[in-house]
Order: sequence, then structure tokens, then C-alpha cells
Amino acid sequence: QVPLVESGGGLVQAGDSLRLACTASGRALSSYHVGWIRQAPGKEREFVAAVSWTGVDTYYGDSVKGRSTISRDNARNSVYLQINSLKPEDTAVYYCGLRSATLAMQIGVREFSSWGQGTQVTVSS
Repeated sequence: QVPLVESGGGLVQAGDSLRLACTASGRALSSYHVGWIRQAPGKEREFVAAVSWTGVDTYYGDSVKGRSTISRDNARNSVYLQINSLKPEDTAVYYCGLRSATLAMQIGVREFSSWGQGTQVTVSS
């Protein structure tokens, strides 16, 4: 298990930007692909973005594609998710999770595990 801590959420207005961070302790994050999902109240978990262990390959869910950037800094043991032009429908708890780098990258909520405690993003209209 690699404890993950998400941070960077908050209350923002529509049109603002946020940069979420996912930080690992105890083991190198570079051994994992990292994915972000989100869950809004009363809704199912939704895949948001993922980055390969090298940082070369990135993937985005349709809801954030074109206005988000996922990146990683393995030296800081961290992965970042920048979301621009935030909308009220982006309101959710955002979680990061891991997928072993020994596995091929797969996209989807079920392909990652070891979720952190999440960070709340609330976007007001």
C-alpha cells in the first residue's frame, strides 16, 4: 500500500482554475501509473484523468478534456491535475489512485486502487 494524500481543493467560482495534488509517502510514485476520479453526491464515480508512470502518456475523461492537464513530478513524488474553466458540474470529491507500472495502462475507475481520502472541489455559479 502506498498512502496517498490529495490536496488543492476548495471553493471557487465558475471559470476559475484549480491545481490538485496527489502526493505519496513511503514508496516511490514513479512505480505507478496514477489516475484521478471524482464523485459527486448521489452520482457514480467518474474517471477524470490518468498519467503513465513515465509521464509521457496522458488520458482524460470527456467531462474535462480540453481544459485539464495532468502531470507528474517523480522527484517530488507527486502528480498534479490542473482544471481550468471550472463549472458547477465539476463539484465533487476528487481522488487519486494507483496502478502498478508493471501493468499496461488501462483507463477507468476500476483500473486504479489505493485511493486517498480525497479533496473537495466546490464550484459556485
